[in-house]
Amino acid sequence: MTVISTQFDTESEQFHLDSQAMLDALEPLQTLSAQVLAAGGDKSVERHRARGKLLARERVDLLLDEDAPFLELSCYAGAHDSSEQPGGRLITGIGPIQGVECMVIANQSTVKGGSLNPDAVAKQLRALDIAERNRLPVVTIIESGGADLPQQADIFVPGGRTFRELTRLTAAGIPTISLVFGSSTAGGAYMPGMSQYTVLVKQAASVYLGGPPLVKMAINEDIDDESLGGAEMHARVSGLADYLAEDERDALRLGRQIVADLQWTKAGPGPTLPADPPAYDPEELLACAAADAKRSVEVREILARVLDGSRFNEFKPLYGTQLVTGWGSIAGFPVGILANNGILFSDEANKGAHFIQLANARNIPLVFVQNITGFMVGSAAERGGIIKDGAKLINAVSNSAVPHLTLMIGASYGAGNYAMSGRAYDPRFVFSWPNHRIAVMGGPQLGGVMSIIRRSAADRAGVPYSDTEDARVRRETEEMIDSQSGAIYATGRIWDDGVIDPRDTRAVLGLALSATHSAPVRGTDHFATFRL
Repeated sequence: MTVISTQFDTESEQFHLDSQAMLDALEPLQTLSAQVLAAGGDKSVERHRARGKLLARERVDLLLDEDAPFLELSCYAGAHDSSEQPGGRLITGIGPIQGVECMVIANQSTVKGGSLNPDAVAKQLRALDIAERNRLPVVTIIESGGADLPQQADIFVPGGRTFRELTRLTAAGIPTISLVFGSSTAGGAYMPGMSQYTVLVKQAASVYLGGPPLVKMAINEDIDDESLGGAEMHARVSGLADYLAEDERDALRLGRQIVADLQWTKAGPGPTLPADPPAYDPEELLACAAADAKRSVEVREILARVLDGSRFNEFKPLYGTQLVTGWGSIAGFPVGILANNGILFSDEANKGAHFIQLANARNIPLVFVQNITGFMVGSAAERGGIIKDGAKLINAVSNSAVPHLTLMIGASYGAGNYAMSGRAYDPRFVFSWPNHRIAVMGGPQLGGVMSIIRRSAADRAGVPYSDTEDARVRRETEEMIDSQSGAIYATGRIWDDGVIDPRDTRAVLGLALSATHSAPVRGTDHFATFRL
């Protein structure tokens, strides 16, 4: 394969301006990270430790193999809501346990008692979806007060799907393991109840559908926590507990032993190509997005700093040049690349659809690198068939069966988001850079379109149109779109699986690709009818 050559001038003023702009974009994430790691604040942490309990992250660390990488997911869930601590009151991510890549879900009981709000429900469902599609065993560390009752109207219906997904995982032959460290009440009691393996911590775990106060109100029975749903009762009487742990560390040891006993092996192929590092410094990825969003960037510069050995065998390099396609590898896993170098025309759409079919024929995962303002508009594009050609690309993306990984490095607007395997098209993973913007269209464009529509409506009605009022509404529209299209807003709503430091791109994609290969990697030759 050809090694990508770089055109970067690392001494140029533009290089330093772009690097600094990305560092500035990373600063809000550092603030959010500190809030997530605070885990509810000093008082909550001290109270938790005073009970002799480990923090959620300490439990995860002890569960995972020593010094193992952990691909944390949706870690800024809820960040769009200033009334909530970011993180969704849960930790979710993928890491090895006894050498087996597992999905780990851990309640953060130091944050509102680990009670589940809408963000927590959405985050947990996303984790279970990733586990099912990538055939990852699920280990859940439970200590939760159940649903956050003041928000029950937004939790009850979607929250019920959590239990459904657990049983679907088991039915699909994917192991589910619950380690109960504290409260698991009401609907939350079904988490261990619907898992294949359960471990309860002695004198700490309590699992019941209704606690002592509810039992008193419902049937006038006086009973304490331990007698009603304690670990020993469930181990000796009800049979809910498969293993009775002496303490938290013993529970984590038992969880690791259960995973080891699964004898779980990957169903997909392992890495087959050399996983040597890129030829260029990954620090230079900081300058691979333009400080001014209106300035185009060369996507091959990103590929040169992410692909193994910076090797890339480009496909159709002289045709549809604003969509870069070709073959390479990341962490030794062969991949097909579709990367935007500009707006999509008919040639780019046809090229992309063709390439997706080839990747499916070869059973090779696809990595989409999004920096797209959409498809071309105008009379020439419409007469040239942009709708039917764009539909071919969206058809190919929709019906492709190989794993898709999507990396958003800049704009993601309109149908361009769909054509490049946005979240609505079920890629296995979606990651974003902090400069990422996502919306139907950019703020100035949307404000201008709405202005034209309002002015036309006023002309038809024969009423005066105020330019001053129009300017005010356009400004407010642009501000609204700006506030709702940024990377933090999007990741807070779990529209991606995480905003990442550009310098971590290769490591993150490598871990995600490894996870996808826990499941079989098979393409398809079945696509919807292409309009030719």
